Amino acid sequence: MSTSPHTLYDLLPTIHRLRDAENSDELQSFLSVFEEQIAVLQENIDQLYDDQFIETCAEWAVPYIGDLIGYKPLHNLQGSQANLRLSQRAEVANTIAYRRRKGTALVLEQLARDVTGWPARAVEFFQTLATTQYMNHVRIGNHYATDTRDWAKLQTVNTAFNRNAHAADVRHIDTDKGRHNIRNIGIFLWRLQSYSLTKSPLVELEPGHYYLSPLQHDIPLFNKPEVEPDITHIAEPLNVPQPINRQVMHADIGSFYGEGRSVLIYDNFDSTTDQFSAVSIADIAICCLADADGNWINDPEGTTIAIDPESGRLSLGPDRIADAPTLWADIHTGFSANIAGGEYERAAEFETELTTVESIDNSQTIQSGLTAVAGNGVVEISDSGRYSETPSISVSDNARIELRAANEHRPLLELSDELLISGGENSSVTLDGLLIAGGRIRVPASAEGLEVLRLRHCTLVPGLNLDVDGQPTSAGSSSIVIESSNVKLILDRCIVGGVRADEGAEVVVRNSIIDATDASLVAYSAQDDESPGAPLHIINSTVIGKLHTRIMRLASNCIFDASLSAADSWPSPLQAQRKQEGCVRFCYVPLSARLPRRYRCQPEFAINQTIQREEADTGAALSSARKAQLSTNLSRKIRPVYTSDLYDTPAYAQLALACAKEIREGADDESEMGVFHDLFQPQRHTNVVLRMKEYLRFGLEAGVFYET
Repeated sequence: MSTSPHTLYDLLPTIHRLRDAENSDELQSFLSVFEEQIAVLQENIDQLYDDQFIETCAEWAVPYIGDLIGYKPLHNLQGSQANLRLSQRAEVANTIAYRRRKGTALVLEQLARDVTGWPARAVEFFQTLATTQYMNHVRIGNHYATDTRDWAKLQTVNTAFNRNAHAADVRHIDTDKGRHNIRNIGIFLWRLQSYSLTKSPLVELEPGHYYLSPLQHDIPLFNKPEVEPDITHIAEPLNVPQPINRQVMHADIGSFYGEGRSVLIYDNFDSTTDQFSAVSIADIAICCLADADGNWINDPEGTTIAIDPESGRLSLGPDRIADAPTLWADIHTGFSANIAGGEYERAAEFETELTTVESIDNSQTIQSGLTAVAGNGVVEISDSGRYSETPSISVSDNARIELRAANEHRPLLELSDELLISGGENSSVTLDGLLIAGGRIRVPASAEGLEVLRLRHCTLVPGLNLDVDGQPTSAGSSSIVIESSNVKLILDRCIVGGVRADEGAEVVVRNSIIDATDASLVAYSAQDDESPGAPLHIINSTVIGKLHTRIMRLASNCIFDASLSAADSWPSPLQAQRKQEGCVRFCYVPLSARLPRRYRCQPEFAINQTIQREEADTGAALSSARKAQLSTNLSRKIRPVYTSDLYDTPAYAQLALACAKEIREGADDESEMGVFHDLFQPQRHTNVVLRMKEYLRFGLEAGVFYET
């Protein structure tokens, strides 16, 4: 039974409804109260029916259905940072199919993908062992010696797609050391995701030369993964997000270039039809455009457009240069999580109470949109274009302005000066989804009425901008300056350079990176780079650089990667003026930090535990010299190590596998400290290890390896 707003009333005889109409519909109003409760009851009955099926049941019912078939639950992974919610629904739904194929590479690969949420490939290492073959079972493709003329086969050496024979490795695979042996199965995982950038305008660096990166520097292009058709399919290179190899793309350009593929170049835009014209694949060539010193080489001939996917460069033939075309590109790049802006889902966080929405595109300016909303409303940028201007934002009293990229877009705002933000009493400003380069944001002291400045999914390039080598042009420069003492600055899933905030203001940081571009430069302080900055509340974030705050209200699950230079005037790389207030918990902080009380912070916690164990073993207190030795050794060992510490590289701020376990699993929930805490990477690793033990055949061992 389904109810409409007047179901019961419509069932009444006509004579009663006519009389009720004469009496101001009192009976209809009375019955509507019952109909509301009937609708609630009906919805509950429908959900109870849906809860009997794994495809439609509520999330809480998944473990109960799984228990009926003997499913063993793992770590529940939920994270706001990457919009991550890895439900166990898929694994429960497929448990029967998994068990029928138990022990096969197919099911091991699918299990790894289901329990981690990462692309995966299962490899049976015994298939590539260099062995003397039995003549009744000849493996023609498994040659003992590698053919050095087969470049495609050589490209796969030491990767998940290796096809070259190896000698036996007797080390255990579960220690991540040994690989090729009879009993070994390898589970390869890709931690980096592929992120699209659609119809991004290209800027000519010099005649005929372009960088595909909006920030004009070398960057590797990533493959757009193709969805695997079913469980019986083993992942191939096109099914995983990884950097595009130049030779592979040259040999099979159709798999990478074109509509819906990894790369597409446009050379014309028809404003009357709002349509872009793509360059034909026949006019595209793949080659190396950069030598060892970064110089441009191998310029194409005629009308050909040359693309180098490994450096992200594009070069035009002389006939195309003569036509002076305007170019746009669809590309894919790599990164770890959905932070700092990108073409991913963000609509759920948009401001919905503001009814005035001014949509602009690359034919307009941001300033024109701000003028149109007249100090109260939303300015939405509807493309991933390039805006070279320096707008200013002024908000009316008791009003709000949200300047945002449209959902699944990432425009670049290229400043030539400071972006000034001011507002009247009880006003607020939100920036969402923007990539900002070339200048900083400043809230002047005169903007005392502005109450909140919120940055969400934004990037303010550390060092203001990047040069052609990808290095910051102004290392140590601040990205945000708060001169007003009444402003609350909120950074939510952002990447920014240094922050300077008046001590009367307030700063809240969540799931973000504050990068001064070097650990010895100032990441957070007052405007003079010396005095204490605003009180700070920071969780699940990474700070690279020195920090001086008036009050550290709370720091949780953070990495404070700071150090002092030889001639530094700071007494400590991390300082809080009032140490009797606030708390620092489950963070990495240098031993010399002057902060409020600390709880299980590294490396201090590991040092104390080691001293206690040694004293318990010896039954006597350790000498000062021994304590100092332990402190020195452990502080050198337990420190942040990144895959890359350079902004706009795929693995930027990602903790390396060589980083100490105390940091990789040192958060309050045993996840990693820092900005990628909510990815729950240690829990994902544990999940796949546990599930492999359940589904491996007897006598086999599995190891987990990370390709990115």
